[in-house]
Amino acid sequence: MNVPVHTLARTVGAVVVGDGNVMVTGSSDLYHAQPGDLVFVEHPGDLDRALASAATAIVAGWFARGCHTTKTLVLCEQPRLSFARIAAAAAASVPPPGPRRDPSASVDPTAVVDSTATVCQGVIIEAGARIGARCRIGPRVIIERDVRLGDDCDLGPAVVVHAGTRLGHRVCVHAGSVLGSRGFGYVQDPATGRHERFPQAGMLVIEEDVEIGANVTVDRGTFGATRIGRGTKIDNLVQIAHNVQIGEHVIIAAQTGIAGSAVIEDHVVLAGQVGIADHVRIGAGVQVAAQSGVLRRRVPGRPGTVLMGTPARPMRTTLQQWAALGRLAKR
Repeated sequence: MNVPVHTLARTVGAVVVGDGNVMVTGSSDLYHAQPGDLVFVEHPGDLDRALASAATAIVAGWFARGCHTTKTLVLCEQPRLSFARIAAAAAASVPPPGPRRDPSASVDPTAVVDSTATVCQGVIIEAGARIGARCRIGPRVIIERDVRLGDDCDLGPAVVVHAGTRLGHRVCVHAGSVLGSRGFGYVQDPATGRHERFPQAGMLVIEEDVEIGANVTVDRGTFGATRIGRGTKIDNLVQIAHNVQIGEHVIIAAQTGIAGSAVIEDHVVLAGQVGIADHVRIGAGVQVAAQSGVLRRRVPGRPGTVLMGTPARPMRTTLQQWAALGRLAKR
């Protein structure tokens, strides 16, 4: 990017102190900043480090007002959020390469691929699939029959989208993820002890503005739909089982596993390696600490609720129990 500071500041309603015409060519943290970079400072204690860095411009809170520096300051209420938005605006200012279809791609004649979409090498798009405007289908992606992709979707290398899956607008899926795979459902025959496959005839619906990390697996529904709500962000190496219902703007960190038919309501945060049992319902806004296991059937959504431990309990209760165990060990 090569954008003047005042243009970037305007996108977030920030106040520029210093030379607003100075050009920003990149973004960085405080430790690796180079001339031309934009950095951000959330806490007053880091301001001196930012001022001493090679960065050209600094996004900072109002605490930086009045400091003496030759650097350009971008002052705002929430520096981290503003920095993220500025970086996104700067990236958007660089026009993407024009649409193309690699000759090695295999596209069924009955598939509908918008003329503005990019289809990279080795892609397979099966019968009846529909690809929206400005989508980017990365190398070796497989899109099975009757899949629907909204506009501006971005599928990374080797993503597999199984038959009938629906993706809304602006869905981003990173390399190696598998969407709409067969759910893990079996019935045991008591006479033989064999496990026989239970039908997995449902579908997967992913709503708009969802981002899915690398090597994530999301199963289709058994009969109905597995659903991931608008704006949800999913980290790498997450497993989401059949018929799970995930609300809007949920955060799910790496190595989390969610068993079948669980319901995760809006704005829930699941930290790394959390396990959710089947048919559990977690209420809106609940946070679950890392390596916790949620086993009880319903967790009410209350502001500030943080669960910890296995089985997951309110964090204060879990910490008290751990402290008591520690005291017992010393006896």
